[in-house]
Amino acid sequence: QVQLVESGGDLVQAGESLRLSCAASGRVFRINAMGWYRQAPGKQRDLVATITSSGRTNYADSVKGRFTISRDNAKNTVYLQMNRLKPEDTAVYYCNGEISNGITWYDAWGQGTQVTVSS
Repeated sequence: QVQLVESGGDLVQAGESLRLSCAASGRVFRINAMGWYRQAPGKQRDLVATITSSGRTNYADSVKGRFTISRDNAKNTVYLQMNRLKPEDTAVYYCNGEISNGITWYDAWGQGTQVTVSS
């Protein structure tokens, strides 16, 4: 069993910054790509950013230049640095990872962390 646990969500004002963290725990043998997704009320879950095990990144157009995804492979943790936040960034942010326990690969999801940006 593997788990992803997010932290760092908060209520902030427009223009401020937040840093989200997501740590994998349990029997983690290997992690391939990791990513952040978000879901606003009444909308579908959308990709925010992804990062491969070698560090190659991909971003949604709406966050390019403001958000930075990174990872610490030694800590099995992925981060999302969010700068110049906008009200439209308000959503529940979910962490995702392709994780192996040495036997099976899991498409693992965290429980989500709320980010609210006030205008």
